[in-house]
Amino acid sequence: MRVPRLVGLMAVDARETARARGLLLNAPDRPDFHLAVVDYVVRQYPQPGAEVPRESMVYVWFDFGPGEGGGGVHEPRIPRPPRGGLQRELDEPGDPYMVLSSP
Repeated sequence: MRVPRLVGLMAVDARETARARGLLLNAPDRPDFHLAVVDYVVRQYPQPGAEVPRESMVYVWFDFGPGEGGGGVHEPRIPRPPRGGLQRELDEPGDPYMVLSSP
């Protein structure tokens, strides 16, 4: 049996997909995995397409590990930044390091 692609699925859909294929799921970063519904799977092991016996354990994670980073929020920023050329960077109030500019 081949492992299905679970990355990108919500927790509830990942559980159902695995169950339908006769696989068991474990989420090391979520002790309350059985309650998770709308969290999205960001990685899995074994990889999709790997050949495994029926009732094998597939591990899924909902958070990126240290150093893997995430893309952050990808929604538009409102208000949008102004159009135009480069602007001079200003010092933050109370910043102990001043921004130096060339004369």
